[in-house]
Amino acid sequence: MKKFMLLLIAAFMISVLAACGTSESEGSNGDSGNSGDGGSGEETPTYTVATDANFKPFEYKNPDTGEMVGFDIELLRAIAEDQGFKVEFQTMQFDGLLASMRSGKHDIGIAGISITEERKEFIDFSDSYYDSGLILAVPQDSDIESIEDVSGKNVGARQGSTSESYLQDNTDAEITAYPEIVTAYMNLERGRLDAVLYDLPNVQFYIKEQASDSLKTVGDVLEGQPYGIAMPKDSNPELLESINKGLANVKENGTYAEIYEKWFGEAPPKE
Repeated sequence: MKKFMLLLIAAFMISVLAACGTSESEGSNGDSGNSGDGGSGEETPTYTVATDANFKPFEYKNPDTGEMVGFDIELLRAIAEDQGFKVEFQTMQFDGLLASMRSGKHDIGIAGISITEERKEFIDFSDSYYDSGLILAVPQDSDIESIEDVSGKNVGARQGSTSESYLQDNTDAEITAYPEIVTAYMNLERGRLDAVLYDLPNVQFYIKEQASDSLKTVGDVLEGQPYGIAMPKDSNPELLESINKGLANVKENGTYAEIYEKWFGEAPPKE
């Protein structure tokens, strides 16, 4: 009986040790899979990115898939892939994005953000990646021909944008600012606004896709300001350096040009 009990205990201990060995092996494989680095054991860093939900063609949600798409989205993903980190996009209104950069809630911000001296007080910008400016959109039959003609007119802009600031600082227009610029375009088409001032590529894209028969652009391109990738001030100098290095690499290897041509239908201007 004693021999039988000893054999039973020995068999039990062997089965327990075997089970422990199997569990440890599976846990190790799972960790390797999550690291995303081919099994080196180091986690691939993931950074949260504040972005816009409707700033075509730079970033917007694909209505069919719900996925974020656009020039900015593809560019930042290409930079992240080049530099070995991951990005997780979170959408919000533009003024909320700027507030996020002030508070440090998100690691990165990208949404056609113009590099200005005022914003540099609370934002670290990457090297510029797109040259933009502001343009007036008006109805096809409007008598407004330039920014000099908007005094006393009801002009739409976007809350927190450089277009709103420009109107406040340089005109006597009656300004109506919206959380989403698409609302301004729609109100312009319905006759509720006399004009809309906003970023050139977005105005051109909207007119081309939605309002080629009803709206047009007039006047000169104003406030030529480049776009930059944003980070909270002094939050992560190493990441900023990495983003700039990745941006330079994708420009050099042709990836930037491919993305640019996909979203704007032409080659990027030569620097």
